Amino acid sequence: MRRIILPVFLLLQASLLAQTSSSWKAGAADVDITPDYPVRLSGYGSRTAETAKVAQRLHANALTLQWQDDKPAVIVSVDNCGVPASVRAEVLKRLATGGRTIADERFSLHSTHTHCAPMLKGVLPFLFGEDLAADQAQHIERYTEDLTANLVSIIGQALDKMAPARLEWSVGRAYFAFNRRLKTDAGFQNAQNFSGPTDRALPVLCVRSADGKKLIAVHASYACHCTTLGIDEIHGDWAGLAHEELELRFPDSVCLIAIGCGADQNPYPRKENRFAVNHGVSIAKEIVRLINSPMLPLNGPLNCAHREVMLPFDKLPTVEEWRAKAADPNKWTAYHARQHLARLEHGEKIPSALPYDIQVWNYGNDLLTINLPGEVVVDYSLRFKNEYDPARTWVNSYTNDVPCYIPSQRVWEEGGYEAAGAMIYYGRPTRFSSGIENIIAGTVKQLVPQDFISRRMQNPAGPLSGKIK
Repeated sequence: MRRIILPVFLLLQASLLAQTSSSWKAGAADVDITPDYPVRLSGYGSRTAETAKVAQRLHANALTLQWQDDKPAVIVSVDNCGVPASVRAEVLKRLATGGRTIADERFSLHSTHTHCAPMLKGVLPFLFGEDLAADQAQHIERYTEDLTANLVSIIGQALDKMAPARLEWSVGRAYFAFNRRLKTDAGFQNAQNFSGPTDRALPVLCVRSADGKKLIAVHASYACHCTTLGIDEIHGDWAGLAHEELELRFPDSVCLIAIGCGADQNPYPRKENRFAVNHGVSIAKEIVRLINSPMLPLNGPLNCAHREVMLPFDKLPTVEEWRAKAADPNKWTAYHARQHLARLEHGEKIPSALPYDIQVWNYGNDLLTINLPGEVVVDYSLRFKNEYDPARTWVNSYTNDVPCYIPSQRVWEEGGYEAAGAMIYYGRPTRFSSGIENIIAGTVKQLVPQDFISRRMQNPAGPLSGKIK
């Protein structure tokens, strides 16, 4: 693979940082999660077979943070289309069994959403519109277990490596994401909409040793689908390439890439490996630029909160409607209906709502991080930054679970793939009811500390005014 050498001038400001001892402790670890056996890849329903071809190796990364004597918090990133809540829960359970209890609200697990990674049990279960062969299902079970064990291992390693540290952050910009929802006479379709809303922000958290001389970890996210490539080979796409470039430049550090509210954003250009390289390198270059420039210190405490809400589905189909759908010539529509009919025949109840766990972290009054499960459209990021201060607000999606697309009210009313069509592949019975945006936004508002909101009222310009490039 072509290597792009990035200029590195890290530690120019080390002397400026080494003034007082830090109240933070941090540790980080990385593990290769590339399977050495054939497995079905997730992301694209047109795939028909397993693969063992590896175009780029996959990684999972862990960062542990602790402010003074508070309980540790854990950030994990995984090169996968979507890690389900069931895997996350099992990781927490095994950590607790091993005496390394992490509070639920203090664990954020981010999927990079690459479409060239192994399928995991519980995510996009109806993606292929048919039952998988027994050996293929077994390989998916095996990889799900392998990933779970690897996550437990690297979190433990990161906890063991915790040492005094300094946290800083800043926001850069990236420009390859474009809104993919294009309106036609027939409605909305997946295309490339250069006039639709986007979020160009590239927030970056930098973790250094207490004296500022060593880079421990970098955590960043960008609101864009990880779909530059559609190859039937294992690959991390632009997020994996950004990770690779940064760890080439800083081999003793760990890089965690997450995805913002990019459910309706595609990378452009796409479909060729060179474009994936260019996108990944552009992210890495911007991160390097930021960490070699003055960044804002992050103070504690790190307050973490979460709350589960129920997002109601629209009116569920009747048995007669399910039967009609089961005869549809589209194999995905028919398979989806047959699966739900089978549940009804076995006396199971079709759920009328989706459990949705919202997570909010704040680093003192310096930074607010909102973590949302699912494929969340860009409207949410733009709304929360406007409501809580664009200079101090960082919004991630694909976090802690990837149950389906999460449309805004605007997208719900427009219709199309993100609003309704994709629910078939996720195995959800139908689209959401109108109004889920306000349910989510209202819950976030309850979780954001009043002190954080009050600070914006005192300083409307925000502490990063003039520093976001």
